[in-house]
Amino acid sequence: MQETGSISIHTENIFPIIKKFLYSDHEIFLRELVSNAVDATQKLKSLAQLGEYQGEAGELKVTVSVDKEKRTITVSDRGIGMTAEEIKKYINQIAFSGATEFVEKYKDKDAAAKDQIIGQFGLGFYSAFMVAKEVEIFSKSYKEGTEAARWVCDGSTEFTLETTEKPERGTDVVLHVAEDSDEFLEEARLRGILEKYCRFLPVEIEFEGNVINQTQPLWTKQPSELTDEDYTKFYQELYPFSEKPLFWIHLNVDYPFNLTGILYFPKVKDELQLQRNKIQLYSRQVFITDEVKDVVPEFLMLLHGVLDSPDIPLNVSRSFLQADANVRKINQYITKKVADKLAEIFRKERSSFEEKWGDINLFVKYGMLSDDKFYDRAKDFGLLQSIAGKFYTFNEYKELVQANQVDKNGQSVLLYTTDEEAQHAYVVAAQERGYDVLNFNGPLDPHFIGLLEQKLEKTTFKRVDADTISKLIEKEETAESVLSDEEKTKLQELFAKAISNEHMHVQVEALAPQDAPVIITLPEFMRRMKDMQRVGSGGGMAMFGSLPDSYTVSVNANNPVAQRVLKADEEAATKLAKQAFDLALLAQGLLKGEALTQFVKRSAELLAAE
Repeated sequence: MQETGSISIHTENIFPIIKKFLYSDHEIFLRELVSNAVDATQKLKSLAQLGEYQGEAGELKVTVSVDKEKRTITVSDRGIGMTAEEIKKYINQIAFSGATEFVEKYKDKDAAAKDQIIGQFGLGFYSAFMVAKEVEIFSKSYKEGTEAARWVCDGSTEFTLETTEKPERGTDVVLHVAEDSDEFLEEARLRGILEKYCRFLPVEIEFEGNVINQTQPLWTKQPSELTDEDYTKFYQELYPFSEKPLFWIHLNVDYPFNLTGILYFPKVKDELQLQRNKIQLYSRQVFITDEVKDVVPEFLMLLHGVLDSPDIPLNVSRSFLQADANVRKINQYITKKVADKLAEIFRKERSSFEEKWGDINLFVKYGMLSDDKFYDRAKDFGLLQSIAGKFYTFNEYKELVQANQVDKNGQSVLLYTTDEEAQHAYVVAAQERGYDVLNFNGPLDPHFIGLLEQKLEKTTFKRVDADTISKLIEKEETAESVLSDEEKTKLQELFAKAISNEHMHVQVEALAPQDAPVIITLPEFMRRMKDMQRVGSGGGMAMFGSLPDSYTVSVNANNPVAQRVLKADEEAATKLAKQAFDLALLAQGLLKGEALTQFVKRSAELLAAE
């Protein structure tokens, strides 16, 4: 028996579209053909379990081979096979309607239009024509008494279908590789594709005599079957050069959607961008993509691991996700599971959680900033760390400072440093008043501080060097100045003249006598805007990066230096004022270059004069 005919697609133009436009990456032809072979094998297993196939199944595997001389790639399986009638049904009739409209959408390579056909058409087999000038199918059905069939097509709409000899059940797909696709005749190239897409398929895939896949990857097993060693070993297989993960979450849900997978918390430093695209998405153990931004919340893109779901809609080439209700539900489910896991660790192993905070706080803060629901879940295990190294929940810390760090308006004032060493003098001044100081030196902290001020009732944050210590937390009682109003005016004028800098605004304040003679501060608002701009907040914050710093210079009226400046002659007063100002600059790390050289020289002169 031999038959010739036309494939039922109602147009002469479908194959060029498949070949050139439909698939974004030609290498996926092998994924599609191997996936089809695995499906055929799985169907035979199912029929055997149901008692509908009672023959000898034998060794069930998929074999991929290449013959460079003959220029062929062959994908073989021992699955259910097809009769000639089934080939006509499944191969010749490309499964879609409205083909003319389809062609109209694609003739101009309209990517947006292509995305509209996601998940609608079974065109996987036809991806073979992206690399082949001719494709042959040799197939024999599992059904008794059926003849084997050979189908051949050269990429036009014409095909040939005839009976043939094939001793065993199953299907061989033979690709005669086109001249412009020589790369796919290289063993190394094919092995790379198979290892990328077929590494975890549920049926053994053999290539050049070696099985290249794990048929039962870790996420397909029950957590109760697995040890910590199993999880860390699998992680190292996925990411060979990474440090051990901190912990992991095993996902396994079958309602209202199907989702399995393992998400690992890696040790994350400050490189927010470099860590992304480490989660691999699978569909029934077939690798799809590592771009999972629609499935996984933005802040969890820093996690590593695998997700597997047949319920995530994909386009015809399985290369792009399509946002829909299931994707949103999965996104929300993952967020909840991560929050639940963190809450559980905090509740059961707080000391271990605190030890890991340096590595996981970036996840938590990013999540709280970007997702209100995550904030609501995380507010009970989000931590604040003091410079003494102690950890507190938000409520615990507010209770700690309630007695001493509430200002005259009833606001809790939480003091922080972004660089304990550079701001050491200010930290010490705060500690001498009995104040506690927090450490906020992470890349997200400028934004995180703003979020906490919105969320925590009657709470404000101030950097320790944002003002003089008496003004950081203003109390009802205020220090009295030993200077008259006239003396304060004269002192202000002397310092303004000695400093002579329009960005340095001099004011005279009544501070404690033991406080520094001059204190330079950058207002909290300006500091925070600049910090936000440095870590990239986009939008309106960019303007603060170009503004010159505008500092407040607080001259301590009650420090003995003030009296010395007032009593000295004009030249000596100017020198003393400049020296006190430079000392304040030095404390802020702002004294550099020629100004530093002059300060050292002046210091030597003053020492010699004494």
